[in-house]
Amino acid sequence: MESLDRGKTAKAKVKGKAVALTQLGRETAAPADPETAVLETAPNPQAGETYVARFTAPEFTSLCPVTGQPDFAHLVIDYVPAKLIVESKSFKLFLTSFRNHGAFHEDCTVYIAKRLIAAAKPKWLRIAGYWYPRGGIPIDVFYQTGEPPKGVWLPDTGVAPYRGRG
Repeated sequence: MESLDRGKTAKAKVKGKAVALTQLGRETAAPADPETAVLETAPNPQAGETYVARFTAPEFTSLCPVTGQPDFAHLVIDYVPAKLIVESKSFKLFLTSFRNHGAFHEDCTVYIAKRLIAAAKPKWLRIAGYWYPRGGIPIDVFYQTGEPPKGVWLPDTGVAPYRGRG
């Protein structure tokens, strides 16, 4: 990417194509909730290749929709980009928007996947949500869009299942 214009919209070039981003390169307030968070994309500079991009969020937080208590998760998201890639600052702000959002673990995990799919239209995506125990029970949530593309290398998520203190 070339240097960014620090005006209202950041302007960059990816493989000669102009990209307008509204959050990257400028001060941006955290969105109030996931529904209003804007996920931005940019042209995939390696659109002819099949590869995996990984986002890892080891300190994801949301709220229990019943008690309002905080819930914590370690998220690992792998996707095979098609024409677009997800811009990481907008993705971080999107995840931040869950901090005051009440939803069950399953809803948060699958909602994140569906928003990424809607924004970037990847060839394939999987998300692993390793939720820390509440009431003594960890709830791990896994979602993927189907079989991964042939020949793609998929590393292990690298997150061990919860074992307690034993």
